Amino acid sequence: MKPATIRAADTSTGSRSSFVKYFRQNYWLYVFLIPGMVFLLIFKYIPMGGIMISFQDFNVVKGLFGSPWVGLKHFEFLFQSSEFYRVFRNSLLISLYRMVWGFPVPILLALLMNEMRHQGYKRGMQTILYLPHFISWVVVMGMIYNLLSPSTGLINYMLKAFGREPIEFLTTPKYFRSILVISDIWKTAGWGTIVYMASMSGIDPNLYEAAIIDGASRVQRMIYITLPGIAGTIVVLLVLRMGSILSNGFEQVYLLSNALVNEVAEVFETYTYKIGLREGKFSFASAVGIFQSVIGCALLFSTNFFSKKIGGGGLW
Repeated sequence: MKPATIRAADTSTGSRSSFVKYFRQNYWLYVFLIPGMVFLLIFKYIPMGGIMISFQDFNVVKGLFGSPWVGLKHFEFLFQSSEFYRVFRNSLLISLYRMVWGFPVPILLALLMNEMRHQGYKRGMQTILYLPHFISWVVVMGMIYNLLSPSTGLINYMLKAFGREPIEFLTTPKYFRSILVISDIWKTAGWGTIVYMASMSGIDPNLYEAAIIDGASRVQRMIYITLPGIAGTIVVLLVLRMGSILSNGFEQVYLLSNALVNEVAEVFETYTYKIGLREGKFSFASAVGIFQSVIGCALLFSTNFFSKKIGGGGLW
């Protein structure tokens, strides 16, 4: 046996023995992984076999293996449909608005909270910001209706008090996206703030002490210490957000939209629900889902690639 082959065999044997040793020392970590892996297998990976129906004229009676194959018929119909471009535009615009206005908010809140010195007040603010995360969208929509109702809503009550005419916020298309984005920021900003606060806890306190000795102000410490310290977390969350650029969620949009704002409100999730479940076009709905996934996957890989190129790190 050649020396190089012997060294490779020794390295392989050493790697296996070190892994076995590590596994014996930390086997409980792998035990804790089992529920999560089972969940992913059952609800994420096994259902991926269902994408077959996008290439079939799927019939519930004939089943997955008895339905006739039609190739790219549903994808051709998708791109030729006039509704597709409207839904694509709405999904893209709403997602971009959420990113432009919503993505910086948790970062700003985390930076401000990191400067709080009174721990009791700081914990109280964290609780207040994080509380909306646990409120369901059904309840949030009820609150929005109570605030913006043209007859009994608080906002319109204040407008009438100042001699203004009430505004039909919920049935006027130009207000829909603003209401959607603002309510989404209010509900989700607390979660992002907690993530960034956890990332900030890993920054070396000696850096702040040295900056204070050098006379750096709070704003300078935020810019030159805190922001670079959480840059990796910001990049990871941005890459993940770009991967779901066409995904806006179903519940919020469905509950807030109505026939009068449907022109600017319908996104891929509500469109898939309408044609897939209500009209029974399961194959066409599956084709729409595959299109979403392909675009998201392409954006995820490209964003991660460019992020690594400019030195900001990435997911892998």
